[in-house]
Amino acid sequence: MIAEEKINEAISTNEKAFLENLRTIMQIPSVKGSSEKDAPFGKGPKKALETIVPIIERCGFKAKVVNNAMAYAQWGDDDENYIGIIDHLDVVPVGDKWKFNPWDLSDENGRLYGRGILDNKGPALATLWAMKILKDLGYRPKRTIRLVFGSDEENGSKDVPLYLEKEKPPIFGWTADCKYPVVYGERGIVNYSIFTPILDGSLSQIKNLQGDMSKDHVPDELSIEIKNKKVESHGIRVPSNAPEMGKNAITYLAKKIVDENLVSGQLNNYFKWIVKALHQKHYGEGLGIAFHDNDSGKLIMTPTGLNIENNGMRIEIAIRYPVSYQEKQITAGIKNNIPVDSNIKVIRSIPSVMHDKNSKFIQILSEVYEKVTGLDGTPVTTTGATYARVMPNIIAFGPSFPGQKGIAHKENEWMDLDDLLLSIKIYMRSLERLGSLE
Repeated sequence: MIAEEKINEAISTNEKAFLENLRTIMQIPSVKGSSEKDAPFGKGPKKALETIVPIIERCGFKAKVVNNAMAYAQWGDDDENYIGIIDHLDVVPVGDKWKFNPWDLSDENGRLYGRGILDNKGPALATLWAMKILKDLGYRPKRTIRLVFGSDEENGSKDVPLYLEKEKPPIFGWTADCKYPVVYGERGIVNYSIFTPILDGSLSQIKNLQGDMSKDHVPDELSIEIKNKKVESHGIRVPSNAPEMGKNAITYLAKKIVDENLVSGQLNNYFKWIVKALHQKHYGEGLGIAFHDNDSGKLIMTPTGLNIENNGMRIEIAIRYPVSYQEKQITAGIKNNIPVDSNIKVIRSIPSVMHDKNSKFIQILSEVYEKVTGLDGTPVTTTGATYARVMPNIIAFGPSFPGQKGIAHKENEWMDLDDLLLSIKIYMRSLERLGSLE
C-alpha cells in the first residue's frame, strides 16, 4: 500500500495539470448531434473522444478509439481480463439560465461549474488522474486496468454495443456516474405516453403550447395561448429522477388553469385530472402506484411532456420503480387511474439491475470508501440510470456524496473541488486494491 502522505502530496502536485486538462475537455460542447461518417453520435461527442486520446497518451497509457463510439486508456497488456471503469464524455444540452459559461470550467470559492463537471467529465478525468498518479508513484497492477470514455450515455448508451462488437467486457468495474457509496442496484425505468381524446370542441380554447420538455428533466418553463391570451408557468428544473426537489411547470400550469377557471368542458376535466393525479404527487400516489420496497425505497414519478394534438391531449410520464416490482404492475395501476377512453403506450422501458452486494469486489470498494472518507459504506440502490444497465459486470460508484442530489442535467451544474480531489483518492485506493488481486 502506498503511504497516505505520498498520495496526498501527489494529488496536490497534480491538481493544476488535472484541472487544465479537465478544462480542455469541458470546453467541448459534446451534446449528441446528427450521425455522420465516423461520428455516430455527432461531431461534439466525437471531438471529445479525439481530444481525450492525446491526454491519455501524455499520462503514459495506451489509447484506442473503438468503433468511433468509445475511447480507452489501458494500463496493462491483457485485453480480455481487465478491471474496467466506464465513464462518458457526452453531456445533455445546457439551456439558457447559466450564471457561468457552461462550456468552460469556472471556479467560485472552491465550487467548480460547467456542463459535465459532475456528469460526467469531471469524474472521468479524476479517474484518469487516479491511474496516472498511481503509475507515477511506482504502483504496478497485477491485473490490467482500462478506463473507457463513452460518447452516448445520455441518449441510450448505444455506444456500448458498438464497443462490445470489438472488445470483451470487463471482469468487474464501476462507472463514476451516480453516487457514493457503492450502488449495487438500479431501479427499473418506464416512460409512458398517455393520449386523452377531447371531443366536445373545448380543445379549441388552447393553442401554441411551448416549452423545454425532455425525458431527462422536470420542465421549468411553459407557455400556452388560452382564448388568444398567453399564459405562462414557471417551475424549477431538476433531473427527472429527483422531482421532489423541483417544481414541475406542467402540473403548475394545470393548477393555474383549474384554479382560475381558464377553460371549460372536457378540457377543464383533463386539467383537473392532471392536478389530482400528478401535481406534487412524486411517488405515484395519484396513479395508484405508490410502490416501495426495502432495497430501493419509493417509486418516483414525474410528467416530462405535454402536447396538444388533433382531437386530444398527450402527456408523457417518467417513472423509476423499485427493484422488486415489474413494469406490468406499474402499467396495470396507471390504467385504472387515467381519464376514460385514454390510450397508454410504453415509450421507454429499462428493467432494473441488481448485483450481489456481498461480492468480494463490492466489499472491497465499500471498505475503501469507508477508510478514505470515514463515512458509512453500506451498498445502496439508485433511481438513476447508468452504464451499469448495459455494460456487463459494472456497478456505479460515485461521484456524488450523501446529501448531494439533483445537481446534474440543470443550469449551473457543479461539483466542489475538494470532492473531486477526494474522488481521485477514493479511485486510487480502489484501483490499488482491485489491481492487486490475483
